[in-house]
This record gives sequence, structure tokens and C-alpha cells, in this order.
Amino acid sequence: MTTPAVDAAYEECRGITRASGSSFYLGMRLLPPDRRRGIFAVYALARHIDDIADGPLPPETKLERLARTRSELAALDEATDPVLVAVRDAASRFPIPVDAFGDLLDGAEADTRSRHYDTFPELEWYCRCVAGSIGRLTLGLFETTDRERASGLADDLGVALQLGNILRDLGDDLRGGRCYLPAADLARFGCTLGRGRIEGDVEALVAFEAERALGWLDRGLELIPLLDRRSAACVLAMTASYGRLLERIAERPALAVRAERVSLRRWEKPVVVLRSVIGAAA
Repeated sequence: MTTPAVDAAYEECRGITRASGSSFYLGMRLLPPDRRRGIFAVYALARHIDDIADGPLPPETKLERLARTRSELAALDEATDPVLVAVRDAASRFPIPVDAFGDLLDGAEADTRSRHYDTFPELEWYCRCVAGSIGRLTLGLFETTDRERASGLADDLGVALQLGNILRDLGDDLRGGRCYLPAADLARFGCTLGRGRIEGDVEALVAFEAERALGWLDRGLELIPLLDRRSAACVLAMTASYGRLLERIAERPALAVRAERVSLRRWEKPVVVLRSVIGAAA
């Protein structure tokens, strides 16, 4: 049983998740109620960390707030913040690896320091921090036949989704003076950075990165047979839009550097999600 305070904490996390507009919300709702509340708590804390890193505060203030969040997680038993209260309760009920929030904080700090990546292994480290960590955390809310193997695949799936985010936001990031693509990949395709754009054979570069991301997605989705049906439906619903988006970028790489962010049409998202859920139930 939970107390009214804990119930209220979970409800606040649900509100944060729903208000975020994340495409993940529908997939999360496919889980049984107790697991659903837990995944809302994980998402709400991850959202808080991400909002600090992406917000308008000066870098020094961001780093201070991230350090404070790290300290609060280290003293989770004493937490009074509703999101932390919900995370604590969920972690007492399910095998959520709370330490993975430390990896997420490492990635948020890297973003705050505007770190660039010379090689793909360096970028992979970042992706595992900011998204692989989420895969491992949410796996704690799923039923699985092989938790050790599933953990590695959930991490890989997170890398795939973060690579998708990077390609989806490539144009915006370039205009903001940032590029996550590894310098070695730019050099491989004879590309250079300058004045908010990539010069050179950018379409070949983007197509290569999209195909790489699809490879990570295929590997990460090996997780599905290890999950119970509702958890599998949740994962497929949360990842379906990314798969379609990456396929579109691979087919038309010029989309990734146009003026607006690459996205699916409004009607496409529910269709893609529905097909994935039906596939999981078959």
C-alpha cells in the first residue's frame, strides 16, 4: 500500500510526463498501473535533469543544479521532493537501477560544457549516458526472462534513439553553433563545419549516420522477445516513430539539414504506434 503523499507524488509525475508532450506517453500507458506509475516517476526525474541542461541558465548555475540533483539522489531516503519521493517508492517495488541516473547526470554535464566528439566511441559514450541510462532505468519496470542480457539491449536501444534525436535536431543544432556528429565522420565524407551549416557531401554523411542508427535500433529491438507482452508493446510503441523517422532520413538525408526539425506528419505517429502495438499482440 502507498500513502496519500506517495500517491500524490506519483500523480505529479504523471502530470509532468503528460504535459511534456513526449511521444513516449502513449507507450507508457500500456503498462499495468503499478508499473506505469513507476515509469512516469523515472521519466519525470529524467525530464527534470534534461530541463536543467537544456534551459537558459548560465553554465555555472546549471552545473550547480545538476550537482544538487546528484546529492539529492545520494540521499534519496531523505527526499521530500514529490518526484524523488515517487522514484524512491518505485525503486523499492521494482529493480530500477537508480545509479543509472548518475550516468544521465554525466551526460547532462557534458551538454552543459558544450562537449564535442571526435570519434564515434566518444559519441557512443554520450548516448549511453543520456539515453542508454533511460533504457536501463525503464527496464526495471518491465518483466523480462533474462534481465542481464536485456539490460545491455535496453542500453543499445537508448543509443539508437539518441542517434535519432541527433539527426532529427541536426539543423537546429547547427544553427545554434553545435554539432554532435563525430569529427572523424565529417572528415570521412570531406565535410567541414562553418557558419551554422555543414559544407561538403552532407547527404552522404547524413545517410551514413541514419543507417548506423538503424543498425543500433535493430540490435536494441532484440530486447522485445525477452519481455512480457505488455512491456514489449510499450517498448514498440515508444520506439516506432523513431524507426520511421530514421528510415525517412536515410531515404532523404537532405531533410536533416533543412530549416525546420525533421518530424513525422501528425497523422503518421498514431498510425505507426498502432501498427507496432498490434504487431506485439500478434
